Amino acid sequence: MSKQPKPPIGEDLALPFQVIERRIYLVRGHKVMLDADLAELYQVPTKVLKQSVRRHQQRFPDDCIFQLTEGKRKT
Repeated sequence: MSKQPKPPIGEDLALPFQVIERRIYLVRGHKVMLDADLAELYQVPTKVLKQSVRRHQQRFPDDCIFQLTEGKRKT
């Protein structure tokens, strides 16, 4: 059996980097992805993604997931 060479980094992904990069936004100085965009990438409804995250909060760092509010910024 001959071994197949590994593809260069990124070429073995199901999605090209550009598809993911277009869904990364800069909000208040932090790179973020919206839940709807993540759900679309994983091909699940947004509700299912959020439900799964809530059920497995211990798997995510504290600064990994947050919810924006309409409240005023503290000065």
